[in-house]
Parts: sequence; C-alpha cells; structure tokens
Amino acid sequence: MHTFTSQEYFQQLIEGCVIPTTEQGVQQIWQLLAICLGCRVLWRLSLPTCLKHLSTVAGGFYCLYHFFQLQMIWVVLLSLLCYLVLFLCRHSSHRGVFLSITILIYLLMGEMHMVDTASWHKMRGAQMIVAMKAISLGFDLDRGVLLTVPSPVAFMGYIYFVGTVIFGPWISFSSYLQAVESRKMSFSWFIKVIFSMGSSLFCLIISTCVAPYLFSYFIPIYGDQLLRRWLRAYENAVSFHFSNYFVGFISETTATLSGAGFTDEKDHIRWDLVVSKPLNVELPRSMVEVVTSWNLPMSHWLNSYVFRSSLTLGTFPAIIVTYAASALLHGLSFHLAAILLSLGFITYVEHVLRKRLSSIFSACILSKRCPPACSHQYKMQNPLVWAVNLAFGILALFHLAYLGCLFDVDADDSVEEQGYGMSHTIAKWSELNWASHWVTFGCWVFYRLIR
Repeated sequence: MHTFTSQEYFQQLIEGCVIPTTEQGVQQIWQLLAICLGCRVLWRLSLPTCLKHLSTVAGGFYCLYHFFQLQMIWVVLLSLLCYLVLFLCRHSSHRGVFLSITILIYLLMGEMHMVDTASWHKMRGAQMIVAMKAISLGFDLDRGVLLTVPSPVAFMGYIYFVGTVIFGPWISFSSYLQAVESRKMSFSWFIKVIFSMGSSLFCLIISTCVAPYLFSYFIPIYGDQLLRRWLRAYENAVSFHFSNYFVGFISETTATLSGAGFTDEKDHIRWDLVVSKPLNVELPRSMVEVVTSWNLPMSHWLNSYVFRSSLTLGTFPAIIVTYAASALLHGLSFHLAAILLSLGFITYVEHVLRKRLSSIFSACILSKRCPPACSHQYKMQNPLVWAVNLAFGILALFHLAYLGCLFDVDADDSVEEQGYGMSHTIAKWSELNWASHWVTFGCWVFYRLIR
C-alpha cells in the first residue's frame, strides 16, 4: 500500500480539494457579487428613491431565482403576507406580535405541509432573513423607532435588499435606507470587501479540506475508542464552525459591497460590519461569548426583539424563549432544536455559576469580560483568575465538541438536506455518554449548593 509523503499529501490536498473548492465557491457567488456591485454603482447616480428601491427588488428577485429557481415563490409569498399583516394592523400597537405569530404559522405550515423538506431547508436562510426583517420592522414601529409604515416599494426593497437577501445578515430598516443613499466608494470600502471575501474562501477551505482530517493527517493523535470519538466530534464541530464563518464572511462581503454596514463618524465613514468572530468561538472565554460571537447581527436581533420582550417572564424563561425562537427560525429540525435548547441551559448555568463565584471571590471570572475599572479585587492579571477563566474556556471547548458532533461530515448530502432526525441525535450523544448534559447538571447542582 502506497504511503504519501508530507509533500505528496499536501500537493494532493491542494490539487484535489483546495483549488476545486475555491473554484466552486467563486462560481456559486460571482453573479451575486456582480449584482451587489451593480446596484451600488447604480445608487451612486441621482435617481429617485423609488427607482433605487425597485432596482434592489429586481436584483433580489434575480438572486433568489439564481439560487432557488421557482422555489423562490415561497419567499415571495412570505414577504407579501408580512406586508399585508403590517398594513391591516397599521393602527395597532402590537404589530410586532401579530407579525411574529403570522410568520410562525407560515413557517410551520410550510415545513409540515406546503413544501417538501429538502426544498424548504434550502430556502431556510432566505426565509429566516425575511422573517427577522419583518418582525424587527413591526417592533420598531410599535416602539416609535419608525414613525410611519414604509410604502410597499420601500418595504419590498428592504426585504429583497440584494446585499442580504441570500446570506444575510439581518440589518435594520434605517441601515437599509442609509445603504440606498449610497456613500462614496472609498479605498477602505474596497479593502473591507476584499478582506471579507478572502476570509470567506479561507474558511470554506478549512471547513472542507482541513477540519475533517484534523487529527487524521494534520495533528495525528491516536488513542482508545472513546478518545477517537471525541476527536472525531471535535473535527465535525470545527468543520461546521468554519462553514458558518464562510457564510458570515460572505454576508459581510455582499452587504458591504452593496453599501451597507458602516458607521458614520462626522466626516469619516468606517466600514466595520462584523458578522462572526471566529477567535471568540474557537478560543472561547465562555459559552456566553460563543453564542454572541457566532452571529453578531442575529444575536443583536434576538436580544432586542425576543429576549427583552420576554424578560417579564423572568431571566431563565426569557433565555429559553429566545433559544426556542432561534430554533423555530432555523426550521423544524430536531438536532438544531436540541442543540439550541441545550445551549440555553448551558449558557444559563454557566452565567449564574460564574456570577456567584465572581461575587464570592471578588474576581474577574464572569462569563463576559469585566471593564478595566470594575470593582473586583482580583483582576484578569492574577494567575488564579487567569487559570479559572482558562478552565472555563476548556469547558466551553468540551461543550462545543459535544454539540458539534451532530453535524456529521461523513453523512450523505440527502441526509443533510432532509435534516438529522431524533435517532441520529440520540445515537451521537449516546456515543459520548451525554457528557455535556451531565456536566451542566453537575454545575447547576454546585451552583445551588453555593447560592
């Protein structure tokens, strides 16, 4: 049996995986990037605002058809339904609630009755962006952030904004209006686009060509069957993480290329849109930091429109409602719901435990980093504080490997399209002895004892 040398292996990796993966990635998105740039240039012209809205609707429609063909009709129906509800409830002070209920019913009916599972799951990302935009618009109208219901053209322009219609991210209606106004195409804007595009392709390569073979070829580690299971779980988790970063950086690219995602500071514009923070996930301080860094715009949306609205129920119920809302937006997938609800319990237990320990020892060991002028006696520079934070970081990696084992890189594409079922979830977590759940339960018991 022929054994590859290191040079032969890396040459085979580059020729057989890296180059084809990059070519396929570029081939999939170049038309979307071209339309984003075309709209950006068009909006620099002195056109009426109505024409700018229509141009992004046309661009968004073309992109939806390019990615989903005639299945795009289900995204269009959702957007029309959202505006109908918004118009009918224009005098109500609960438009956000009515839109949320309508969207929930539509998504549940689509998932269970109207469309086959594989087709529906392909459109899940686009459906989620439409839902998030419509719900945020409804709550902003209720809270007085927006004074009037947008015109149909402006609403559809926001929903089908070409920079976010496929990969996201969620942006507010005011951010969309700023994008349509179109700021100057500066050198910093160009650098941001190139950096985000390069980062997305890098993450795609890591996800496809490196992570699945991390401990097989790149860092060979051998051990008993249990150790191999955990190493394989970590490989699956890392592969899934970097596929998410790929989407995050692509969404940064398309949104920035279209003119969104900037901060206006007097006479200076900063193109500073950040969707994901990979280092905060791969080298975490806490699971709380992981869930906020995973997708910053969605984290902001969930916090603003779900968590805060649910706080009257109490902190823990509000956390569960938030993760349940996230699970529903991601579709009726058992493994995603199991992961997100598990994350709700894990992050809550971690938060309250670290908060209690921080209070007892007056140390900077909270789930989130303390500000420099915090009142704790023992700061981050203290060796014991550093060690405790490191221990919680390692625990977070343990949880990530456990949760990520469900995303099996060896599974057939048809299985991924249909979604992993309950049997797959139970089998995978049983192989790891339900370790993360037991550890979380143990942390909760410890917290109750020291409370």
